[in-house]
Amino acid sequence: MIKTFQNIFKEKGISPSYTRTRIYHYLEVSKNHPTVDEIYTALKDELPTLSKTTVYNVLNLFIEKELVKLVNMNSSEARYELYEQEHSHFKCDICGVIYDIPKIKTNYDKNQLGMFKVKNEEVNLSGICPKCI
Repeated sequence: MIKTFQNIFKEKGISPSYTRTRIYHYLEVSKNHPTVDEIYTALKDELPTLSKTTVYNVLNLFIEKELVKLVNMNSSEARYELYEQEHSHFKCDICGVIYDIPKIKTNYDKNQLGMFKVKNEEVNLSGICPKCI
């Protein structure tokens, strides 16, 4: 059964405003790991009262409620995606496209970490994608 926006938001305790629903839908269908600017640009004509601050606030709410996560690709721009099956990312150095790739796990000796408790492990790669080779 496919969950509707209303069900997803209800489970997370989020009021399903039209703006929140549109931002969530954009993330769901675009799959391009967008920036705030890209989300704003894509939705501003449909939502004339939309501001970049509103996009930031909605994304921060979604992150807090674990609907969205920040994609860390060591760039100056924050990128976002929906929480889905765990995966890693590959960013092409030529075209800049970020691809979802199967989850890559690292091997490390937990004894070397001492008292540190790992909560999240994220491995991202960069190089040249098949389209740019």
